Amino acid sequence: MVIVIHQASSTANAFFYNERKAKEGKATFYHSRNTPSANPFIYSAQHRFQIFKRIEDSNTRVKNKGLHISFNPTTNDMIRMGEKGIRTELDNLMKQLGYGNQPYLVYRHADIDRVHFHIVSTRIDRQTGKKIKDNFEKEKVQKFIKELEQTYQLTNNEPKEKINLKFTAYSKNLKQNLENLFTELNRMDFITSKQMYNDALKLFHVEIRQVQKGHLVFVTDGQGNPVRHPIKMSDFEERPRFYQSKGKAEKIELGNGYTTDKSVNTIKNYQENSKRLIDLLRLIPNYSDKNSFRKKQQILKKRRIGQRRL
Repeated sequence: MVIVIHQASSTANAFFYNERKAKEGKATFYHSRNTPSANPFIYSAQHRFQIFKRIEDSNTRVKNKGLHISFNPTTNDMIRMGEKGIRTELDNLMKQLGYGNQPYLVYRHADIDRVHFHIVSTRIDRQTGKKIKDNFEKEKVQKFIKELEQTYQLTNNEPKEKINLKFTAYSKNLKQNLENLFTELNRMDFITSKQMYNDALKLFHVEIRQVQKGHLVFVTDGQGNPVRHPIKMSDFEERPRFYQSKGKAEKIELGNGYTTDKSVNTIKNYQENSKRLIDLLRLIPNYSDKNSFRKKQQILKKRRIGQRRL
């Protein structure tokens, strides 16, 4: 988790930067607090800007009135916190810095390979007209990050090689990058059910839908509307953990979200084999080297076939 307080000279600069990103389709309206209307995003940009301007007009002495914060969770952070957790902690961050009662807008950005959030507000207190004290902001942010790490068990274990987990209507190498996403999620053993897995996929605008003959993988606009032609699940070498079984053999629910084919494995052997498979998935850190990736995939496939014969 990285949180940066940008040195914005004016609220207008920070505000219109984010509005421009939203207009270009590189950001979306995500969250707001303490605004005159329940949903300020249904109005015009000028209407939203007036929320801050009216407050700042009461104090002409302060020069740097803008508050602009970027909230940058890692892929792991996004999964562990979830949408509800992110919104909650954005509010908690503002309270920690002394802006909990201020109006603020949050924009969700996707103009780089990872999702991040921008908060825009004013440093002028809406009730007193005075500048809110900004002493020890860096220390407050670091304390907040440490509390986040403890609450959600966040770590800094991101892949050394950057991979593209941004999915849009114009994504290149879509199939390979979806496999990279599946591999990342498959390594996260705290995801213990199909529902949790599906919720994690939706954070990246990816959905798996069942059709008559199997499953299709869709890239959506974040509202459930497909923006690309779907890909058959059977076309992927690396598949989501809870969609890896083939055929229509009888399934046995193991209680922790996993299933197995009764005709292939016993429950006793399956639990041990599942652990081995997860351990094997963790041996695939280098996603940018396609040849290495495929060789390791072949090894993984052979191991799976060998385990089925146990």
